[in-house]
Amino acid sequence: MERISGRTALRAQGRRFASAFGGHESSGTRHPLVAVAMVLPLAIVLAVVFGGWEAVITQASSVVGLLGR
Repeated sequence: MERISGRTALRAQGRRFASAFGGHESSGTRHPLVAVAMVLPLAIVLAVVFGGWEAVITQASSVVGLLGR
């Protein structure tokens, strides 16, 4: 229980520190395009390393087909 309350105190202290220096509090959500930009490089590397270009192209064309409806 002490560990949880310690984490809560540290989190609150971090928020006070950020607001004191003009920062804003994070809402915990991320824009979908930011998430894609974060994941896309790793996905490309994995596709190259494991040779999955055909599967990537097949899935991408399926998604495009669904979005095109």
